[in-house]
Amino acid sequence: MKNYSIARSRRLRSTPYTSRIEKQGVTAYTSYNHMLLPAAFGSLEDSYHHLKESVQVWDVAGERQVEISGKDSGKLVQLMTCRDLSKSKIGRCYYCPIIDDKAGLINDPVILKLAEERWWISIADSDVILFAKGLAIGNKFDVKIFEPNVDILAVQGPKSFKLMEKIFGKKITEMKFFGFDYFEFFGAKHLIARSGWSKQGGYEIYVENTKSGLALYDKLFEVGKEFNVKPGCPNLIERIESGLLSYGNDIDNDDNPLECGLDKYVNLDTNINFLGKEKLKEVREKGIIRRLKGVKIETKEIIVTQSIKIFDQKNVEIGELRSGVYSPHFEKVIGIAMIRKPYWDNSQSFKIQLNGKSFDGKVCDLPFI
Repeated sequence: MKNYSIARSRRLRSTPYTSRIEKQGVTAYTSYNHMLLPAAFGSLEDSYHHLKESVQVWDVAGERQVEISGKDSGKLVQLMTCRDLSKSKIGRCYYCPIIDDKAGLINDPVILKLAEERWWISIADSDVILFAKGLAIGNKFDVKIFEPNVDILAVQGPKSFKLMEKIFGKKITEMKFFGFDYFEFFGAKHLIARSGWSKQGGYEIYVENTKSGLALYDKLFEVGKEFNVKPGCPNLIERIESGLLSYGNDIDNDDNPLECGLDKYVNLDTNINFLGKEKLKEVREKGIIRRLKGVKIETKEIIVTQSIKIFDQKNVEIGELRSGVYSPHFEKVIGIAMIRKPYWDNSQSFKIQLNGKSFDGKVCDLPFI
């Protein structure tokens, strides 16, 4: 497939780290929240193996924050998500599906509670800030909503803990998953969370002071030499194997959380008020008619740029493939697909057309590993 360059503009913003990653050999970009997001540093498979064995530093500044503060901030944040945040604690991160009045997914961010009346919504790729502002205006909430100048660095991989300990001390390794705290470096405090878009372990550094953040970026590579540190980015193979969902690829506004396997983040039997609650109750009562599942396909090559229909042996359409990639672990293509009832059983076999050829596949559970 031919590659084309991305035309940069004020509308598609660079990050503070762009010049550094280009010197380090970034080979592809995608766009994410109107910013450049590195998509490759050479071989996808080489990066996959390195991520699972060592440590990488990612420029994920495209993971923007929507800050909501003020007297009614808690009401607004809760109105946006089907997850019960009534017992949320300062210093914790919460994975929270955001839905509309029809229960369609708007985003699937991580929400950080910074204070009783201050929140960051760390968003996937959609304009959550406009949704939040619309709800605030319509409900006459006393809140302030804006995008703070925060540019995230992720440190991911099994050796990320040793690398971060070298810079920030033992305390950072004692932080629980989805917890966050503040750590000082180069004259500035950085909010650091034990989180990240991989299952290999690591941290996300919410950089507000660009000068300090760039110094930290350089320090990570200086200290990380003994741990074989390399620049990287979210890895398609690793994230699909791990069942990490990508908004806009695997899920979108036409899907509801129950179809997407997010049941544990849906709280319908509490007194909390959120948009789409009655619609989700209706969906639960009737039962879902399709479900997000894993698939394995008997081929070693695939490029998914749009949904690809899946058929059973009688040529009945049973669903659509939404993401796919060759997995070195399984030695075949794996993917994430929306499968119709009753075809979502793990024993279900199917046919799929790729580049004019037919291939066999089977439905399976998520995650793969």
